[in-house]
Amino acid sequence: MLFDLKSFLGQTKNYYLTPIELKDFIDFEVKRVYYLNRVNDDGVFTGAHCHHNEKELFIVLTGSAILVLDRGQGLEEIPLTANQSVFIDNYIWHHFKNIAKDTIILALSSTNYNPNRNDYIESYEDYLKIRDEKLLNRDK
Repeated sequence: MLFDLKSFLGQTKNYYLTPIELKDFIDFEVKRVYYLNRVNDDGVFTGAHCHHNEKELFIVLTGSAILVLDRGQGLEEIPLTANQSVFIDNYIWHHFKNIAKDTIILALSSTNYNPNRNDYIESYEDYLKIRDEKLLNRDK
């Protein structure tokens, strides 16, 4: 789900404030926060994958990127700019591409990081083998 975040002019009129009430966007306890920044060149992309368990909320703080995802209907591209956020449930294939140099993307995760990466599916072909079963069972 894509969300546009609302900003308002701060009290001294010298800044904007963008509050995020997590209960309005996610259904999980945040266990980890990380962010993507210091992009070397325009057009950078991240690794494509999905998670068996992890859920994430990505918030574009500045800059822009294209989110590539598969929610069960095939690959789609969603352009994202500052003050937009997107919730990624488990078993949703995703990655970012065309990330602009000035971009900062904040991520809120439902899990702690595990270096063995057993929560990841990193092959799109493997993902396609289980996608329909996992996503159809979630809707029941």
